[in-house]
Amino acid sequence: MSKVSKSGFRTEHDSMGELQVPAEALWGAQTQRAVENFPVSGQRMPRAFIRALGLIKGAAAEVNTGLGLLPKGVGKAIQSAATEVAIGAHDGQFPIDVYQTGSGTSSNMNANEVIATLANLGGKAGKTAVHPNDHVNLGQSSNDVIPTAIRVSAQLEVVESLLPALKHLRKTIDKRARNLGKIVKTGRTHLMDAMPLTFGQEFGAWSAQLASAEDRIEDALKRLRRLPLGGTAIGTGINADPRFGGKVARALSASTGVKFESAANKFEGLAAQDDAVELSGQLNALAVALIKIANDLRWMNSGPLAGLGELELPALQPGSSIMPGKVNPVIPEATVMVAAQVIGHHTAITVAGQTGNFQLNVALPLIAANLLDSIQLLSNVMNLLADKVFVGLVVKQERVREALARNPILVTALNPIIGYEKAAAIAKRAYKEQRPVLDVALEDSGLSEAELKRLLDPAALTLGGIHDH
Repeated sequence: MSKVSKSGFRTEHDSMGELQVPAEALWGAQTQRAVENFPVSGQRMPRAFIRALGLIKGAAAEVNTGLGLLPKGVGKAIQSAATEVAIGAHDGQFPIDVYQTGSGTSSNMNANEVIATLANLGGKAGKTAVHPNDHVNLGQSSNDVIPTAIRVSAQLEVVESLLPALKHLRKTIDKRARNLGKIVKTGRTHLMDAMPLTFGQEFGAWSAQLASAEDRIEDALKRLRRLPLGGTAIGTGINADPRFGGKVARALSASTGVKFESAANKFEGLAAQDDAVELSGQLNALAVALIKIANDLRWMNSGPLAGLGELELPALQPGSSIMPGKVNPVIPEATVMVAAQVIGHHTAITVAGQTGNFQLNVALPLIAANLLDSIQLLSNVMNLLADKVFVGLVVKQERVREALARNPILVTALNPIIGYEKAAAIAKRAYKEQRPVLDVALEDSGLSEAELKRLLDPAALTLGGIHDH
């Protein structure tokens, strides 16, 4: 029994001795030691990670009870308490810094202690006092629980948040591509005028990038769903029923509706976090795609007078504290910053993934925190891009038509008929005299007006192929 002092603290003990814990805290001695040992960033483990710990502890209690390793009353009490943790009823009871012991032992014990305390409240477990190690952590080690929690939390966040946001953004872009599909504009390579394309083709390229990102992420999930739980301390499965890992994976699948499986090789799941690094790499690729899309939008929206001025993005807020009337592309800018953070997270996760010494990776909390932060940031910003940018953007068609008519690169279509050098001369003259290509070509090409209109028709040029005489 712990003793509560007049100072608002109670005395708890663990294998290292006694220490003072806040009287109202649900955690115990090992959590308190971690709070005192790691005042590093003030950044706690993410909500999604705490949810995963609750789901894992509940599933473990269910399986251990079914295997006859836990008394039914104890098992049910642990399951009930773990559910409360999973749904976020006690997030304030998880105070440990991300930058803690590399195995995440402190966070595992934090969950064990909080769940044990909750299970003991009101005599829920019957006559048996629920113990954080002997009961809540039965058949487990921090070394397999934390790698499992990384996989469970990331898998759930990707399936429940990231992929829906990605699909929503892609479908929104596809809808606008259909709406704007016949409007022809000047293409650009090297930021310089190039052959024409439609807005539908330009938007379609962005959609294709997102579809490829979706495919890559879904492929990575196939490996991320392999859970090393049951490997316990180093992968051998000491102190765990051989059936434990498989049964917990099935229980988690049933409770979440997301497919998990027991890893065939538990040693890999503890010693290496390559699956998490792979997923992070796919998030990194998605971030790169989003930067491309966001920066294209910023360029096309630039102006309104001195820039390209092809698009007008929805006005969301005043853009300057000193320049009245200025409006900026704030969501694309936020997207670029999110993507930069995700790229940074991937670098950290890559370094952390290398920190597998023999039978255990010792940078697990960092991998968890950065991976989950990347998923959340990308999910949120993709929804903003869809709803606050693509839904309301407007094409400035007159500006687009003017630029297209004066695009000297249209003469490329005349190459097969009059040759490259003669076409180049027409292009240079049109640019120098700031005249439409059609007018100059009519004077210099020897082709009729009807033929030139056919050959230089921007809409026809977006279809590709050879435009012969």
